[in-house]
Amino acid sequence: MTSKKPAGPKSKSGKKQAKSSQAAAPVKQVRAKPGRQADSPENAPAIPKARTPEVPAGPAVSPALDPADRERLLAGTHHDPHTVLGAHPVPGGVAFRVFRPYAEAVTVVFEDVRAELRDDGEGFFSGLLPLTEVPAYRLLVSYDGTEHEAEDPYRFLPTLGELDLHLLGEGRHEELWQALGSRVLTQQGVTGTRFAVWAPNALGVRVAGGFDFWDATGFPMRSLGSTGVWELFVPGVGEGELYKFDITRPDGSRTLRADPMARRTEVPPATSSIVDVSRHEWGDAEWMAHRADRPVHEAPFSVYEVHLPSWRPGLTYRQLAEQLPAYVGDLGFTHVELMPVAEHPFGGSWGYQVTGFYAPTARLGTPDDFKYLVDKLHQAGIGVLMDWVPAHFPRDEWALAEFDGRPLYEHGDPLRAAHPDWGTLEFDFGRREVRNFLVANAVYWCEEFHIDGLRVDAVASMLYLDYSREAGQWTPNEFGGRENLDAVAFLQEMNATVYRRCPGVVTIAEESTAWDGVTRPTHHKGPSGFGGLGFGLKWNMGWMHDSLAYLSHEPVHRKYHHHEMTFSMVYAYSENYVLPISHDEVVHGKRSLVSKMPGDWWQQRANLRAYLAFMWAHPGKQLLFMGQEFAQGAEWSEAHGPDWWLLDPAYGAESEHRGVRELVRDLNTAYRATPALWERDTDPAGFEWIVGDAAEDNVFAFLRRDAEGGPLLCVANLSPLARPDYRLGVPDAIPAWHETLNTDLARYGGGDITNQGTVKPEPQPWHGHPASIHLTLPPLATVWLRPA
Repeated sequence: MTSKKPAGPKSKSGKKQAKSSQAAAPVKQVRAKPGRQADSPENAPAIPKARTPEVPAGPAVSPALDPADRERLLAGTHHDPHTVLGAHPVPGGVAFRVFRPYAEAVTVVFEDVRAELRDDGEGFFSGLLPLTEVPAYRLLVSYDGTEHEAEDPYRFLPTLGELDLHLLGEGRHEELWQALGSRVLTQQGVTGTRFAVWAPNALGVRVAGGFDFWDATGFPMRSLGSTGVWELFVPGVGEGELYKFDITRPDGSRTLRADPMARRTEVPPATSSIVDVSRHEWGDAEWMAHRADRPVHEAPFSVYEVHLPSWRPGLTYRQLAEQLPAYVGDLGFTHVELMPVAEHPFGGSWGYQVTGFYAPTARLGTPDDFKYLVDKLHQAGIGVLMDWVPAHFPRDEWALAEFDGRPLYEHGDPLRAAHPDWGTLEFDFGRREVRNFLVANAVYWCEEFHIDGLRVDAVASMLYLDYSREAGQWTPNEFGGRENLDAVAFLQEMNATVYRRCPGVVTIAEESTAWDGVTRPTHHKGPSGFGGLGFGLKWNMGWMHDSLAYLSHEPVHRKYHHHEMTFSMVYAYSENYVLPISHDEVVHGKRSLVSKMPGDWWQQRANLRAYLAFMWAHPGKQLLFMGQEFAQGAEWSEAHGPDWWLLDPAYGAESEHRGVRELVRDLNTAYRATPALWERDTDPAGFEWIVGDAAEDNVFAFLRRDAEGGPLLCVANLSPLARPDYRLGVPDAIPAWHETLNTDLARYGGGDITNQGTVKPEPQPWHGHPASIHLTLPPLATVWLRPA
């Protein structure tokens, strides 16, 4: 195997060596063999006859390493190996020092010169050549009698410039993935991989991988000053190479860690990072050019939530790209939301315990394969949201926990570091480098993978210092409050940065409390004195819990819980909301959506259909988890995913499940075609109750209006009784109405009780309106009407 290694920068570090009283080590001049070709990918030309270089004036010094440097290199604690390894001008010429563990011999080669270095033992080789300047040289290294030609890693300049280092030090490097991690590039005319990692507490860092047989001894990295970043350019290492960082902790022990910035990983349970080069050519230019045309809160936005590994178990990203866009497009959803795709060691966490924040999970393919899936969804006109988990991370010893031997990504205070519910560690949002890691990560997914939105998980757990903690388990902030001021500042910075850099992207908060101003701009202060968090949308957890609680009651008892369906309108315009029926509501004993409904199988499906139509008409955006669109009766399991067999024509009840899916398709079709349902989602003038207090009847009726005032009338009868002559007040400006959607249609599995033809108002005031209409309300059903 050819072992190709990096070189170091030119350095004027001869003072220390000049103090040596030893004589210069002899260098053996070797005549090149005629016709010999370099053993390298470039197949360099044959080395000609050796010549004798000019000898500069001055007393010669020993090129051998100082014992202290030698010891630190062997122990993995040298902070700047480039100052002692490589080639350096010294009195008497140029000193060459090479550290190649297990090598039998090392020869320096440049132009027409070959000079064998002296073996100093333990893998160290040195020699002094009588040169006036450092040449562009290569190394011939012998292992077990076989000679390999390679570059010297320690002859190369740093790959990070002053601007990079300044931004890293400030915690403001918005393209952090360009500066840290592994990156294939050409340095001083040589192609290789630059490795860089933030480990400020480390005594030393080395690179281990397949290219050095996982023995990192010979590949120490240099520390780039006060940034805490370690860097090394390794020539000849390229795409697909496995690697980790060998870190010497402050106590002298060592730990082997995956790259926090790795853009590709091995398939779990393997944990190595992989050097990645993207070759994907995007085909979604039209989508990207127009996704910012309309503000998201004034646009149709219905979301199909997907757990990719279990949607169709066994499919790769590329196979999913051939099926998921077609399925979602047929159902009419505007977006998919992907449960976390960032790499995670335990599949049972569903991706919510992340170890590889910059790498799509390798379970389904490569990063380019994931880009291909996003590309195909965009080409089908479907936006892509993804769950993003900046609240916490697992304790795996090869990942982020005490990364360099001390708390680094996690808070230094154990009470603030340990998450009380999940056995994980919370990020230290007050540390600028940690904020930079997370803010840049949000930007990374949007820019590199063309993600259209980030749904931020567990925001409430970030905002409160006392979240799931008892008295005495938390410390108040500087003002004596329970708010995590560091987390607030982080979320504000993340949102401001994403919206500035990524036009058309939306951020969505899963925030389960009444925190003031989740979707308020960051520069606008609210009554609490805090600026807004800056999210675009927020999950309406209150609506979800209340409405599902109402639906779970037998209809005879619903009149006592009527407020559970109407209370959401008290606060509907306090934030920009998404109405989520997510994976969290159909697992862990909560039952599937249809199974939450009371009554027999027919009533359960009728309740479900009525609820979905009520939800699609309610102010706010919609989200529905996979499997619920066809009334799956079983809870979701990541082990097998949705019960697709329910839609098999050979199954006797297939039509009953397919009917619910037909309704979801028609809901999305009607929704997208009806601006009244989305154009004024955040404007109170876009909603009006017709009757919100008909508790005895279990009836709810309201108007939605578009920007021009055009109405849609939604009426839900959540009683098992048909109401053949139900009077509702309506505006007198509408001469006639017609039914555009009815969840009781026979093709949905209902009783087919409908309002035929047009419905004309009478000049009889009702419900505060000057006119009224008579409707037939099917049992356990919702109907939509529009002006005829």
